Amino acid sequence: MNTSLRSLAVLMLGILFVIPATGQGFALISPEDAGFSTPRLARLDSVIQTNIDQRRLAGAVALIARDGQAVHLKSYGMQDLENGTPMPTDAIFRIASMSKAITTTAVMMLYEEGHFLLSDPVAKFIPEFKDAVVAVAPPEDAPAGTTFVTEPARQPITIHHLLTHTAGLTYGGGLATARYQEADLIGWYFADKQEPIGEAIKRLAGLPLHGQPGEGWQYGFSSDVLGYFVEVVSGMPLDQFFEERIFKPLKMHDTSFFLPPEKADRLAPVYGHNQAGELELREPTATTDYLHGPRQCFSGGAGLLSTITDYGRFLQMLLNGGQLDGARLLSPKTVELMRVNHTEDMYPWEPKGFGLGFWVIDDLGRYGELGSVGAYGWGSAYYPIYWIDPQERLIALFMTQLLPARGLNLNRLFYTMTYQAIVD
Repeated sequence: MNTSLRSLAVLMLGILFVIPATGQGFALISPEDAGFSTPRLARLDSVIQTNIDQRRLAGAVALIARDGQAVHLKSYGMQDLENGTPMPTDAIFRIASMSKAITTTAVMMLYEEGHFLLSDPVAKFIPEFKDAVVAVAPPEDAPAGTTFVTEPARQPITIHHLLTHTAGLTYGGGLATARYQEADLIGWYFADKQEPIGEAIKRLAGLPLHGQPGEGWQYGFSSDVLGYFVEVVSGMPLDQFFEERIFKPLKMHDTSFFLPPEKADRLAPVYGHNQAGELELREPTATTDYLHGPRQCFSGGAGLLSTITDYGRFLQMLLNGGQLDGARLLSPKTVELMRVNHTEDMYPWEPKGFGLGFWVIDDLGRYGELGSVGAYGWGSAYYPIYWIDPQERLIALFMTQLLPARGLNLNRLFYTMTYQAIVD
């Protein structure tokens, strides 16, 4: 047999015994083998590409997996418009508030070890929260210029309040905003702070709350408090706890608070829309704090970097009831508790409920869009979104870097375009 024929024979033998293709941790299968329609998934591709062609975003990556196998893993557009770099599927993204689900998982791992009850006051572990007060409107006879007065919190802030965003903590917005500004605690961005997260949280504990604990849903610093809480309970810095207890067991090799220099070329720059609606570069890799900043403050609320398949493995662990590839982080009963509505009708942003770190759909008719009862998920200031659907045995993620998005609804359309592609 000549060399060419021998090579062809070897190739054909390989095809007969093919190992499923992998997409950085997920086996890639035919959509039809998992109950999806390839032509219908092409509609999703078309919607994403149209938005890129119209310069509403630079590029993106999408992952849809059912039963732990990827039916859709694609990149679109450019990672870097200035250099013409195509978006790779292993691009690294700032995931901002998608960090919250990982912090929740860390808290629940420690909960399972018997360190606390969810009803315990956080002041038991962070004493600075002991005598919390709440900012309220001043009385009519208050001195001129008085913007608020305080009243005692009617109940202590509990771990459960922090997990459900009912602790009275905003990102500094409210009657006492000036006090938060003086304390350098406005907004979710911590990557530029030259201090450990614990110092920021102790300072936060001395500021007035913007709501009574347990009496309303407010989005804010709760998950950052929980990140420091993990440090206190575990005796480990948050980055170390995440790496040893979550990232290594789940083989999330590209997830971290700050980026190693050798991975700089994979970090997607941040683009955003200016006032005229034009797409422009907002945070290039050459100046980002995630590479060049102080690298000191580990934000459990909004600090992590990750890839779509790394984060996909984390979601698959939750979908599997707390385990993945032999690594068990949580029990199925704990995951069950995390993904039910804990806040009744307090959650104000959509007709959904809120669990321990993410929205949940508990009434599909009230929600009013394609989805499933029991699905849960969240998103990011940089525009990525994720969700987990136990009923459909599905995880889905959309990753990009867009801030501000100025009303773009592509991330919401991603839900619809995913569900309409399910045919079995």
